Amino acid sequence: MLQNGILALRMFLTLTLLTGIVYPLAVTGTVQTLFAWRAGGSLVRVDGRVAGSDLLAQKFSAARYFWPRPSSVDYATVPSGASNQGWGSAQLEKAVTERRAGLEAGHGGQTIPADLLFASASGLDPHISPEAALYQVDRVATTRGFDAERRQKLLALIAQQTETPSWGFLGQPRVNVLQLNLALDSLR
Repeated sequence: MLQNGILALRMFLTLTLLTGIVYPLAVTGTVQTLFAWRAGGSLVRVDGRVAGSDLLAQKFSAARYFWPRPSSVDYATVPSGASNQGWGSAQLEKAVTERRAGLEAGHGGQTIPADLLFASASGLDPHISPEAALYQVDRVATTRGFDAERRQKLLALIAQQTETPSWGFLGQPRVNVLQLNLALDSLR
C-alpha cells in the first residue's frame, strides 16, 4: 500500500514538473524566439514609446484622425467581446441610430459603411474596410487643413496602408487604423 502511494506521488510530481513547468517554459521560449514581435503583444513604438498594439483597436475620437469600428466594450482588452444583441434588439437599434446620427453630422449624406455602424465580434478589431477609411477622408482632410495636393496624398496613403486578404483569398481588404493614423501624423 505504501509502495503504491509513493509511486502515485512520484507520478504526480513528475507530471506536475513536465506539464506545469517544462512544457510551458519550452512553448514560451519557442514562441519568444520564433515570433518575438507577436508574443510581445505586437506593440507599435514611436520614438521609443508604445503607441498601441497592431492587433487591438485603439480609441481614436479626435476629428483629425481616422476612427476605428465601434466597440461594444469601449476598447477594453480584458472584458473583450461582442454585445450579443440580435437584429431585433431595441438596444442595438438605438446604438446604431446614435452612431449613424454622429457620423452623418460630420460626413454629410454619404452612405455609411457597415463597419462604422456595427462593432466587431471581439469589440477590438484594429481594422476598418478601405471604404470606411475613404468615408472619413473629407473630415480628416478638412480638420487638418489639407489642400487638394495633400488630400491626394491622403488618398494615396490609404491605398498604401490597405492590406490584401490573407494568403490572397482569406478575408477582405482592410486598413489598420493605428498604422494609418501613425502614417497620417508623418504625412508631409
